[in-house]
Amino acid sequence: MEQILQDKVIVVSGGTKGVGRGIVLESARQGAKVVIGGRDQAAADRILEQVCAAGGEGSFVRTDLYKAEDCAKLFDETIARYGKVDGFVNYAGLLPAATLLDSTPELFDNTFSVNIRAAFFCTQSAVRYMQKNGGGSIVMFGSPHAWCGEKDRPVYACSKGALLTLSEHVAHHYAVDQIRCNFVTMGWVPTEGELALRATQGMDNSALHDFAKDFLPMGRMQEIEDHVPGVIYLLSDYASQVTGANLRVTGGFYIS
Repeated sequence: MEQILQDKVIVVSGGTKGVGRGIVLESARQGAKVVIGGRDQAAADRILEQVCAAGGEGSFVRTDLYKAEDCAKLFDETIARYGKVDGFVNYAGLLPAATLLDSTPELFDNTFSVNIRAAFFCTQSAVRYMQKNGGGSIVMFGSPHAWCGEKDRPVYACSKGALLTLSEHVAHHYAVDQIRCNFVTMGWVPTEGELALRATQGMDNSALHDFAKDFLPMGRMQEIEDHVPGVIYLLSDYASQVTGANLRVTGGFYIS
């Protein structure tokens, strides 16, 4: 079968958890060399064992996304190891719960440091290297919160709104360099972080699914597997004319 990412080099920030992990594994299955950026060496090692067992190739670059210099290092080390960057998936993010009135400066700064500042400087490095190798594909992970946000998510909502602007900025201004940038509006997924948050609210996995289906028009939460195929497509040459798009994987759920 055709491997649609054959010989591409794909960098994934936050690639050790949730949908990011799924993208790493499927990118490798599709022939890419994968680079995981994050802080969890042990988790990355387990994922890379799976990559290697399936005949793929990958590596981990320890990256503290609170540091702009580490964002640059993620791409510098990718170039040192593989000579190019064809794709960047910005999956890493924080999802704090606090109303506008309850949000602290620390919560705001932490969230924006990862959700938009790190994304900005990772994208800066990705674009610089993609210009040198004739183009590439950037995928930003967003949220329905970007357009308004639930009442207890204003900081998160603002950060994802800024990320949407960054995505459209890159799509508009760097198409001339054959660099594409697309936004994936991620649905309500029972990731490790979501489950941990809901556990603090006294809600287990089963209760969360029952609660969520009342809000989701298509009747269920989204899973990792719902997002991965679209991202692989956006990273591939099949999407060579797709930029500035918003791929909604939300089961019809909108926040407005």
